[in-house]
Amino acid sequence: MNHKALQKLSYGVYIITTADSEKKYGCVANSVVQITSSPASVAVSINHDNATHDKILETGKFSVTILPTDVDPSIIGGFGYRSSRDVDKFEGTAHTMRDELPVPDVGMAWMTCQVKQTMDAGSHTIILGEIINCDVTRGEAIAMTYHYYHAVIKGKSPKNAPTYVAEDEKPSKIS
Repeated sequence: MNHKALQKLSYGVYIITTADSEKKYGCVANSVVQITSSPASVAVSINHDNATHDKILETGKFSVTILPTDVDPSIIGGFGYRSSRDVDKFEGTAHTMRDELPVPDVGMAWMTCQVKQTMDAGSHTIILGEIINCDVTRGEAIAMTYHYYHAVIKGKSPKNAPTYVAEDEKPSKIS
């Protein structure tokens, strides 16, 4: 099976955040999709091992920040390759509190959501959220796709990403 076929699906690159009264949490996701327009809702896939996953389920709310192609790749690394259990991912990252959720200012658009339903999908939970509020902050920006992240930025998939494939599972090149 050639797992690279899955990288041909259309994905974006997003920062998913949540917070409680004591701490802010965040992670990178590539699986966010609009489900309905009325009521406006999205679904996001979050790995069970992420601290952000547990806090979203506990608080019942999350935000989605849509990243543009010109975002500093260190933002993706900072939110994607470290755990909120170990570090404050928001230290040094400009953000605005919206509906009691931290929203990184680097996005081109954002939305805040209330959890409506969850579905266990093995290593991940699919979380359905009704959009409470949203806005476009940089209308001229181009949304980063997961293909762009891999092909142009040369980014890798962290082990908690839905698209992660261990090196020993990757197909060899055929000449």
